[in-house]
Amino acid sequence: MQGYNVVMVFSPDTTRLLMCKRRKDPYKGLSNLVGGKIEKDEPGLEAAYRELQEETGISKEAITLLHVMDFTYYLQDCYVEVYAGRLKYEVCVSGDENELYWSELDFNFFDMSLYAGEGNIGHMFEQVKLSRAAILDHDHNND
Repeated sequence: MQGYNVVMVFSPDTTRLLMCKRRKDPYKGLSNLVGGKIEKDEPGLEAAYRELQEETGISKEAITLLHVMDFTYYLQDCYVEVYAGRLKYEVCVSGDENELYWSELDFNFFDMSLYAGEGNIGHMFEQVKLSRAAILDHDHNND
């Protein structure tokens, strides 16, 4: 079974979410979260930090990621690990794979005409809101 990850990166003040506009299928032209493939025998958290660095230039030192949830798609023979974190400080993001941008949080992330993943981004966002204290409001100075 192939593993993938998605990473929800929030700005230091937690008012924005890092998104990308997909340049290729699936979901070409739709907004998505950053992430990618988990390599064989690679621990999930390491893969999340690696993909984040590769796709955005954000280093492990700039953010603490927490494992939020997983999705298993048995019929597609794959699973997705979801990570979230808040940047410790402002960073300049850059990547070649997709166009990166900071989104405000007052959008309907369930809108499948704008966002990839059949509503999963909305679901992930709502789960992060439910666990905000654990995910976004913890003390970054003790990381």
